[in-house]
Amino acid sequence: MAALVQPKPEATHLLCYGYDTYTTNIGLEEALKPDVLLVHTFDGQPLPVEHGGPCRMITPQLYAWKGAKWIKRIQFLTENKLGFWEERGYSNTAYPWRNDRYNEA
Repeated sequence: MAALVQPKPEATHLLCYGYDTYTTNIGLEEALKPDVLLVHTFDGQPLPVEHGGPCRMITPQLYAWKGAKWIKRIQFLTENKLGFWEERGYSNTAYPWRNDRYNEA
């Protein structure tokens, strides 16, 4: 995705917007890891709504709230902007193996 749109060099984060009004943020460095997927098809067919279609992000190294479903827009940002759960005290980084579930602030 980032290779296709060529974000500006000052981009540091993404904000994903879902059709259900859900948002989640992710650092660009995390988003560009090779195991992060934007899924829009499965078995040659459009991804079904019940599985997050038309597009969903899978972030295997992060807690699941960072993997948005029903994505309608992805915005490249020059600074971090909190998503739905992050605004409610969940971690910005969301590393499960560090027990990084909640914001320590």
